[in-house]
Amino acid sequence: MAGARRVSKYGCAAEIAPSDVKDAPVRLLARSGWVLAGEISRLTDRGYQKFFKTSKLEVPATADALTALHKFDEELKNAIGAQELYNEAMGTTSDKYIYDRLKGRA
Repeated sequence: MAGARRVSKYGCAAEIAPSDVKDAPVRLLARSGWVLAGEISRLTDRGYQKFFKTSKLEVPATADALTALHKFDEELKNAIGAQELYNEAMGTTSDKYIYDRLKGRA
């Protein structure tokens, strides 16, 4: 996308671009995540632990990494004027939830 940029801090990153909307100067292209081997990871919750996953790697999320991601998200949303949702303000939310006890349920 034209004008797209990666912003990073605390070992985390997100992709942003200029917005077409008058009141929003920037839009988020890719949700923020921990950077692993140069790729922005997605946070996956498996019920018992959170993991950072890229196309090639998957590593357990540490408390320090989750704290950094939460702090980065808050600062990024403040900087671009994005709406902060209650559940996100309470802590780090995952991109995907996978619970093995739910497999096969209709």
